[in-house]
Amino acid sequence: QVQLVESGGGLVQAGGSLRLSCTASESIFSINVMGWFRQAPGKEREFVSGITRSGGSIYYADSVKGRFTISRDNAKNTMSLQMNSLLAEDTAVYYCAATSGVVVKTIPGRYEYWGQGTQVTVSS
Repeated sequence: QVQLVESGGGLVQAGGSLRLSCTASESIFSINVMGWFRQAPGKEREFVSGITRSGGSIYYADSVKGRFTISRDNAKNTMSLQMNSLLAEDTAVYYCAATSGVVVKTIPGRYEYWGQGTQVTVSS
């Protein structure tokens, strides 16, 4: 079973940047889709971004388009999320997720593997 570990969260001022990383315990070459979700206090977990194995298909939530960039390195078993121009409303716990499905889905229940999450706090 694939284990995912996030890193890179922290406290940043509005307008700043952070880079999140997700490292898998084994090769992610066989994992078709990986994604990032986030959950703010009192809110449901929401889709942030997803990427297919080849990187040929990438999706972003409207709220982060133009500010966040997702990438993956199958050789290094890692996925990253570069977050720029951060807003206070980006504050949440960010989760790395993976699925053997072939299409990027925005529903958390479609992902079989999850990391423990990393806190991102943006101060205004």
